[in-house]
Amino acid sequence: MSWLDRAKSKVVSLRRAWNETENKISMRTILDAFSKSFDAELGADLSEVTYFTCLKILSESVGKIPVYLMDKDKRRVPNHDACPLLQVSPNLIQTPAQMFTYFEYCRNHYGNAYAYLDNRSSAGIERIVPLDPRRVQIWINTSGDIFSRPYFYFYTDERTGQSFYFEPERILHFKSWITEDNGLAGKSIREILATTFSGLKASSKFLSDLHQHGLIANAVVKFTGDLKRESQDLLLNEIEKQARDNNRRMITLPMGFDIQRLDLSLADSQFYELKKYSALQIAAAFGIQPMYLNDLEKSSYANAAAQNLNFYTSTLLFILSGYEQEMNRKLLSRKELADGLGFKFNVATILRGDISQQAEIIQKLTSCGVYSVNEARRLLDREPCENGDVHFVNGSYVKLQDIGKAYASKGGENFADDKK
Repeated sequence: MSWLDRAKSKVVSLRRAWNETENKISMRTILDAFSKSFDAELGADLSEVTYFTCLKILSESVGKIPVYLMDKDKRRVPNHDACPLLQVSPNLIQTPAQMFTYFEYCRNHYGNAYAYLDNRSSAGIERIVPLDPRRVQIWINTSGDIFSRPYFYFYTDERTGQSFYFEPERILHFKSWITEDNGLAGKSIREILATTFSGLKASSKFLSDLHQHGLIANAVVKFTGDLKRESQDLLLNEIEKQARDNNRRMITLPMGFDIQRLDLSLADSQFYELKKYSALQIAAAFGIQPMYLNDLEKSSYANAAAQNLNFYTSTLLFILSGYEQEMNRKLLSRKELADGLGFKFNVATILRGDISQQAEIIQKLTSCGVYSVNEARRLLDREPCENGDVHFVNGSYVKLQDIGKAYASKGGENFADDKK
């Protein structure tokens, strides 16, 4: 019996022993119960517009950047087994943009994103299958007598009820920057900022209730005498119904009754200022600039390109590096890594700027020999031209040790020697 078969039998016995115990209430069950009641009261986390916007920006930013396999000379390698999966179709139902968008959503919302590398055939990896992070568990080997691997992944398919366990080499695992104590699983931002999220959702629920009630202020009905609870409820219901009827501005009251407004002014309590401050805090936790939240108070067209560059360097660069490193160690062999192969996201797609900026940069890079004419045309989605693969530079450039040779005399004396 191989070590994998022994591991399988050990896992099955452990699960059978756990299912046979009386204590079937786990911490996950308790947390799910509390989260469901909390969501029913204030709504799910995705219902908060700032949180949803930050998730949308990060997920779409990662999803729209193409990824290529590069050699040590920074040339694209198109004939690798993983290239069709990452550039054309990773599986039967997703495109690469949809897959990476889903990965980034799960990485932020749940703290972890998982994908199974299906390599059942000898031809290599056939497909990349994203997994639901809520159904993935990381089992740590603490005994040391089952197999040498320190951990493996355990996944339960919700639709079929089947369970699978995978070796770490078969799982792409993208985690958030802050992890658990063991460093194996990431933690989501909504877990860390739970208090701030609850405040934002409570303020959104308050505004929603205010609009649903027709922006009618809270009030106290004053009257002389005593009424039973049933009579009070009947009276208040009739007054509220009358106030809602046809959005009228006036209501009638019985003799001796009076209505006094009892509401805290939103302006006096700085409601909108506090809500905006909390929204900016959430955006800052994601690394999102206020400009992307339609907060244009300190933004202008002139610094929009600078903010895009800052968004890449301060936010996306670390995220993309994590994706590249995980794909390098799971999709490439040791020999390929030693030869200098590596995956690289083409961030030029998000740093292009406007047409005038593109023309200026391409002209500079072409005139100094960095780009050929065809490489510059490829950046502008133009077809290549004949003899356009030649790099050229200004012919008047000379080496430092050759300065002055152009002014040498006909007798062969150097200009620099004449100055001595």
